[in-house]
Amino acid sequence: MSDATDALNRIFGYPSFRGEQGDIVDHVINGGDALVLMPTGGGKSLCYQIPALVRPGTGVVISPLIALMQDQVDALRTVGVRANFLNSSQDFDERRIVEAEFVAGELDLLYVAPEGLGTAGVQRLLDRGKISLFAIDEAHCVAQWGHDFRPDYLNLSMLHERWPDVPRIALTATATPATRDEIASRLRLTEARHFTASFDRPNIQYRIVPKNSPSKQLLDLLKTEHAGHSGIVYCLSRASVEKHAQFLSDNGIPALPYHAGLDARTRFQNQGRFLREDGLVMVATIAFGMGIDKPDVRFVAHLDLPKSVEGYYQETGRAGRDGLPSTAWLAYGLQDVVQQRKMIESSDGAAEFRRNANRHLDAMLALCESVTCRRAQVLEYFGQETAAETCGNCDTCLSPPESWDGTVPAQKLLSTVFRLQKERGQKFGAGQSIDILLGKRTEKVSQFRHDDLSVFGIGTDLKEAEWRGVVRQLLAGGFLAVEGEYGTLALTDRSSEVLRGERKLMMRRELAVAKSRSGSGSSRQPAAAPADFPESAAPLFEKLRTWRGAVAKEQGVPAYVIFHDATLRAIATLAPVSLEQLGTVTGVGQSKLAKFGDQVLEVTRAEA
Repeated sequence: MSDATDALNRIFGYPSFRGEQGDIVDHVINGGDALVLMPTGGGKSLCYQIPALVRPGTGVVISPLIALMQDQVDALRTVGVRANFLNSSQDFDERRIVEAEFVAGELDLLYVAPEGLGTAGVQRLLDRGKISLFAIDEAHCVAQWGHDFRPDYLNLSMLHERWPDVPRIALTATATPATRDEIASRLRLTEARHFTASFDRPNIQYRIVPKNSPSKQLLDLLKTEHAGHSGIVYCLSRASVEKHAQFLSDNGIPALPYHAGLDARTRFQNQGRFLREDGLVMVATIAFGMGIDKPDVRFVAHLDLPKSVEGYYQETGRAGRDGLPSTAWLAYGLQDVVQQRKMIESSDGAAEFRRNANRHLDAMLALCESVTCRRAQVLEYFGQETAAETCGNCDTCLSPPESWDGTVPAQKLLSTVFRLQKERGQKFGAGQSIDILLGKRTEKVSQFRHDDLSVFGIGTDLKEAEWRGVVRQLLAGGFLAVEGEYGTLALTDRSSEVLRGERKLMMRRELAVAKSRSGSGSSRQPAAAPADFPESAAPLFEKLRTWRGAVAKEQGVPAYVIFHDATLRAIATLAPVSLEQLGTVTGVGQSKLAKFGDQVLEVTRAEA
């Protein structure tokens, strides 16, 4: 580990490993397989980069991000790491040079796409060199029910078969306990040691607001809280992406669209501009974002309901990778639920796919309708317990929502499901139970004589939309389950807690009732500025950003490849006057100190 710590200090400029990084690095250096779950911005890449630098040979990184490989390699080369990539964007001569570097042992890291690794040519190439490890990045892509499933990842189990003595490390920022098991099984990592870091991103402020003129709400958010900041806006459809990118541009916010309907050249150019320019907003479908390393994304906004908590966490996690205060903002309305349900039911997927999609959606709805801490609910979803009931940095903690005691309505609904099942031996969907409670003599109610049930008409104190909210929240809380191809309701082990009055259920007031609460939610306190960054250092920080932007443009790389914002803030706070002083700043390794040290000192001395 002394070699690993030396590489961490000398190359990357970090004084010590964070959290479980040290244990992971030690385990892989010693030849062990590992499955690593760590949040975006948690330092996953160091967990394979350091072992690749310490172990003999070349670390082979399997990454689905062909469009970003050049930026990843540029960032490594800037700190003095010998890195390159092989993918379909290269011509014959370019590939031949990279292959010769690998065979000669002149590379520390080689990035390849999973599609390429499946070809006989790449496999024969790897047989000719020495491999220090295999790193499988974005490992959740192997999960067939996941939001980013990539079929080529299913072939990666062959790594263990063809190169059994080479350690493998699979990494992802998003995985429930069930997905972890699926990753381990499909990649043949069942004997691997699991490392699960905290999924908490305390610097991100989670906010979900009632949808009411979402375009104007978004504009209000950007102008009042994130003027001049880089950010991502997610929309469900391509048409919505184009519409909102134009709307922001027309209102003075520099914005670009990104979706699969654009030609590859336009997507590449827009992505490149987003990575390299400050203050640009990318309006996109979920086709954009995986592997985006831009650390200074200050907000991620959703104008449509994400399909799952995994997707929501993955997408919002692209904000604040540098650890500085950032915002995750979602505008949510009842129509979002209707739209998502229609998409699931009309999909070509098998019944099992639709059941999984509905389960994911139910969990996302539970998060939207929660009256408790949103952060705690997200962490619980990923199997992480939290000691504190409130985080102090989400909307439900900063401004507790209106709630109501839904215990009695829940008992009525559960009693209806119970009587249908136990007294009649029947199972129905939510609609039939709601019709019974509302006393509606529909054709189906009359056909099955459900107007004879003792619960018929006992729920007229609530409207149909409110009953649907009760059903959604019972499903999300595990007090009701959905079964079978037709999505019938069934009781669970937890249902009895409510029926017997042992459990009180507080529910979030339905959004349809709360229309008067409009706006972006910006009346709430925005994420605070870093406590350890003095206001007096702000002018020097801005001058350093200007210098960094010029250097990045000259070298044709994203600004963060030169230095992260967090590093520039630390430099501005310290205001070093010597290379020795500058070298003590976290994020300033030897290579960057040699390349940029004198230029940085010119800026700091001029401000002194």
